[in-house]
Amino acid sequence: GNRAVVVVDRGWIFAGDIRRENGRIYLTRAVWVFRWEAIGFNGVITNPEKADIRPMADVELPEVSEIFCVPVQDDWGL
Repeated sequence: GNRAVVVVDRGWIFAGDIRRENGRIYLTRAVWVFRWEAIGFNGVITNPEKADIRPMADVELPEVSEIFCVPVQDDWGL
C-alpha cells in the first residue's frame, strides 16, 4: 500500500495514504499521532492502539518539512 507515518518539522506526526506531487505531501484518510507514553516511537509504529491517535481532515505539507517517513500497513491508525 501507500500508507505511511510522516514525522515533520516541529514534532508533528501524521499518518495517511501518501502522495507526493509538485514539492508537496498529500495525506488522505489522515490521522494525527497526538500522544503516547512509555512505548517509544517504535512502539507506536508496531502498536498504534497504545497511542492517542486522532482523525484528521486530509493533510497537505511541504516536502521540505519532512524529517522522515515510515511505511505502515493500509489500516494503520484507523
